[in-house]
Amino acid sequence: MRRVALVAVALMLGGCAPAAPADPEPVVATFEVAGDETYKVELATPELIEHAQQLLAGEQVAAIPNGTVVRDDPGVNEPWSWHIDPATLEFADMTIEVCDGIPSYVEVGTVTSDQYCPWSAKIIAIDGLPD
Repeated sequence: MRRVALVAVALMLGGCAPAAPADPEPVVATFEVAGDETYKVELATPELIEHAQQLLAGEQVAAIPNGTVVRDDPGVNEPWSWHIDPATLEFADMTIEVCDGIPSYVEVGTVTSDQYCPWSAKIIAIDGLPD
């Protein structure tokens, strides 16, 4: 009888296996460009998160977000149709002019470079930070 009860419990628990842990939400920085438009970038490393926090706090560190544009995939950057590849994001003091512009210029193809580096970008929020 005891064996039957153990089998029954094992069968019941088999259907109640714990769910796989959900992927954590990405840490996302929101940038305002030219005081007019915003776009979002995933911060893929602790170093990028720390750097973005320094910018948000007003510290004097490299401030121009620069990364490779991935077109036809909004990622974390909705409602735009593109995002910055998080593995390529860096912050620079200076960049070339060809990658500068506002997010809508990337959207419509005015910024033709595969890099996007808006000189006037200001970080205005960081979402998804762990508690």
